[in-house]
Order: sequence, then structure tokens, then C-alpha cells
Amino acid sequence: MLRYLTSGESHGRAIIGIIEGIPTGLSLDATSINKELARRQIGYGRGLRMKIEKDTAEILSGVRWGETIGSPITIVIKNRDWDNWQDGLSPEVGCKGSIPPVTIPRPGHADLSGAIKYAQKDIRNILERSSARETAVRVAIGAIAKRLIEEFNIKVLSHVIEIGGIKADLKNKSIEEIERNAERSDVRCADKTTSIKMKMKIDEAKKKGDSVGGVFEVIVTGIPVGLGSHVHWDRKLDARIAAAVMSIQAIKGVEIGAGFEVARKFGSKVHDEIFYQSPVTSHQSPVWGFYRKTNNAGGIEGGITNGENIIIRAAMKPIPTLKSPLKSVDIITKNSIEATYERSDICAVPAAGVIGEAVVAFVIADAMIEKFSGDSISEMKRNYDAYMKYMKGF
Repeated sequence: MLRYLTSGESHGRAIIGIIEGIPTGLSLDATSINKELARRQIGYGRGLRMKIEKDTAEILSGVRWGETIGSPITIVIKNRDWDNWQDGLSPEVGCKGSIPPVTIPRPGHADLSGAIKYAQKDIRNILERSSARETAVRVAIGAIAKRLIEEFNIKVLSHVIEIGGIKADLKNKSIEEIERNAERSDVRCADKTTSIKMKMKIDEAKKKGDSVGGVFEVIVTGIPVGLGSHVHWDRKLDARIAAAVMSIQAIKGVEIGAGFEVARKFGSKVHDEIFYQSPVTSHQSPVWGFYRKTNNAGGIEGGITNGENIIIRAAMKPIPTLKSPLKSVDIITKNSIEATYERSDICAVPAAGVIGEAVVAFVIADAMIEKFSGDSISEMKRNYDAYMKYMKGF
């Protein structure tokens, strides 16, 4: 239904994304994309590259006069640091050897495994593509997906709930309050007191030449019942979301709803009881007759959305590139040596939440097109409206 491809290297000329399957008639310009790119670059603990790059997207195809035309949309984000790497990453054979090879793999990276798998004696051929720099164009793709689902009053937001073992206290906070506070926080945490403690933890890591990870949460609101399916493993929406989030660099765990906590409780304390009241219509969207007072399932049961908010949490490991490097081995000499240091972040959890929004938005957009398929936005809306009417009468 909906698919995308990214291309480019961390220090190459540009990173590129192509998304196919967006219907015609969707209003789209670079402004909404650049807004999301700017959100990805902020956050306490980011590295020096954020001062070098100011990501802006250029739309090369698929949009005419501010509206999608049904053909693949191509996005280009140029790397400002390319001027310093034109010979080192040139496709021309005449530039070979202009910079020394990287032969010392960094623990925690794809360096060694990638070099072995692809038979590369210069690890730069691995690290340039495995770099999280690639996520900039995924955020751009996600911005397009967000524009699509906005047409159906679906919203995706994120916030940081833990950094370096410091956990936020979010009791009695509404989703609106969480979103508002998170966007005002340097660490994108909705708890102001915890935000200060998180920054102190990041400062501590910086002084040690170390790094810290954490946990972010993505929330999707306005979701209709019926996205995804129970009939095949690859159609289950929770599986598709989990795969998308796990594909983000440095993510080592994903949970939906109450997640691992459900394994520690009796079933009577886990499953969300179902209630019913006559359907009413709000100023934005229908309110179903069926509802739940709890949401331990995180909005998905049996691989299908149940109408409640979708809740996803992801655990991000500490950035493995350290100023105080760990032990490694030179792949040429086989001598023990300290790992090399590439310019890096101390903490990227706030940015990871924005990336999480993007990949989740893409999955939701794909599921919406799958469910309410149409070649144009107007056709999708007709199908959606008919389904909402059916839902109210179920």
C-alpha cells in the first residue's frame, strides 16, 4: 500500500527518501516537513553536528502547486558537511585513498559485523550508512505520513519518560499537558522537576566521556476501530509498529500498552473491560458506543485497533561512540586498541522520540490507506465517513 526507501551516507552529498502510495489531493509543502526536521535536531545532550547541519527538505517530485499528484514523492536533505568530505566519499576512483581507512570497530556499532558481512576492510563503508543520520530523511517521510492522517483527525506525539535511570512522574497529567510540557522541555520530558534531573545526568555522563540512554513514549490519538488484522502475522498492527520502532538505530526494546508489566499481574488486573453507551458525536470525531475505562492493551487487541489511544514505549541504549573509548581490536593488525571516536551525541533520546513519531505515523498512514483505500484523499474520506457511520450503528 505505502512504502518508502532511503538512500545516502552520513557525510555524503545528501540523504534521499522516496515514498510511494500517497493519494492525490493532499496539501503538502516543505514547511511542515522542515518543522519536524527541526524538532529532531533539538535536545539536551546532542553533539556538535547539530550546530553544523540545519536540515531542510527539498521536494523533487510527486507534488505540484502544493498538492500531491499520486506519483512517488522524492525528498532530498543536503548535508552541509559534504564540503569536507567530497574526496573522502567521492564515487570517483581517482579519489581512492584520499583519506585513511577506518580499521578499528566501535563496540555497540554495526562496524565489525558489517565489515565481516560485506567483506570490507575500511569500516567507513559501514558506519556511513549505519549512522543515525539516516533518520533525518525518515522524519521527513514521517512528516508526509502525519499530513495524511491529520486529514482524519489522527495525531501522533511523543515524550521522554526516562533518561539514565531517571524516571518521570506523569500521574494525573492529560495527553494535552504531556504534549505541551514535552515540547517546552530541553529533554522533551513532561515532568519539569524530572527534566532538571535528566539534564544533570547528561552533564555527569559528558564529564566522564560517557553517554546515557533512556525510554520514550509515542501516543497516537483519534484512531478508529479496525486498523490491522488478526488473520496473518504480518498484518497485525502491533507487530508492524514494533518492527518500525525497532528499526530505529540504538533501539533495543519496544512495548505496547502495559507491556512487560502484564506478565507480572493476574489477568483480571490486565484486560480492559468493555462498556457501552449510546453513541454521540463530538465536534471533531464520533465517540463509539463501546468503550473501555482502562487501556492496558495500548489500543490494540489481536493485532487490531480497538478505538483507544495507541501507546508505544521504546528503550534506547546509550550512544556507543564514547569520548572515553572502550577496548577494541584493529581488523588489519589484530592488535588490541581503544575504539575510534567519531563526533557523536551524549544523549539522543529526545530526538529518538521524534523519530519514533515518524515511523509510527508511517505505519498508521499505511494502515489507513489499507483500510480506506482510494486514489485520492477525497475518495479515502468518503470511504472513511461511510465506515464511521457503520461504526455508530454497530
